[in-house]
Amino acid sequence: MAFVVNIASVVAPILFCVLAGFALAKLDLPFDRPVVTSLVSNIGVPGLVISHLAAQHVAFGAFLDVMLGALTLLVCFALIASVFLHLNRLSLRTFLSPMMLGNAGNIGLPVTFLAFGNEGLAYAMAFWVVVVIAVFTIGMWIPQGKITMKALLRSPAIYSVAVGMILLGTNTQLPKPIHQTLDLLGGLTIPLMLLTLGYTLAELKPAHLVRGIYLATFHLLMAIAVAFSLVEVFQFQGTARGVFILQCLMPISVFSYLWAEKYDSEHAPQVASVVLCSTLMSIVALPLALSYWM
Repeated sequence: MAFVVNIASVVAPILFCVLAGFALAKLDLPFDRPVVTSLVSNIGVPGLVISHLAAQHVAFGAFLDVMLGALTLLVCFALIASVFLHLNRLSLRTFLSPMMLGNAGNIGLPVTFLAFGNEGLAYAMAFWVVVVIAVFTIGMWIPQGKITMKALLRSPAIYSVAVGMILLGTNTQLPKPIHQTLDLLGGLTIPLMLLTLGYTLAELKPAHLVRGIYLATFHLLMAIAVAFSLVEVFQFQGTARGVFILQCLMPISVFSYLWAEKYDSEHAPQVASVVLCSTLMSIVALPLALSYWM
């Protein structure tokens, strides 16, 4: 019984927050997504990143190891997914980005924080940093059909990571008032991320459902195989191992749909279906992964 309670204590708060955002959309209640996204991107995320990295929850070398592992994961995903999509005669421009990029932020950060605490959140940020950079580079370039660094250079998350890594690498402590301020501002990030995720999912239409299930299933199986291979290659242990596996198993990023809607609108409904199916599968997959680890 205690085991079930432990799993529920991690999954239930996340699910309830997502459902709250879902309900806001379905009940047509006010929710200004651009304003919320701006608050999270420009205030919440920088505060969360800098405050947690400055708190020295993990060693600088361990942080870099997880970043390297995440980068290796994306390369593996790109190679495997490219072959799979080619064999199935599916468009790389439409589906490669979704197959590569997981929801390491909206779901990954809260799951790892609730499961592993501050140390887990710090490792999750190392993984998330790589995914964020990928989202604003190849994640946009593939559906857009061209390369531009504008979105990446305008992302406050990138600069906050740079500041946080300098503080972590030099073992520098922030003055207490500044650290507490950043910690307070960072506290709004995870709840607002989850509400936004729920609101966005409520707007997705379950068109092309069969293809969505097929691709989401492949993505999950690929993630399992690559995750358990890479933790052995990088010899991750303890919290780092658990966090890395969980981040690998995250559902497909909602950004994949947003970029498809903006740059490849003809195929956006197909991407939406994959994102929706993948997220629904994670409701079962993540508790199973947590039960394995715990």
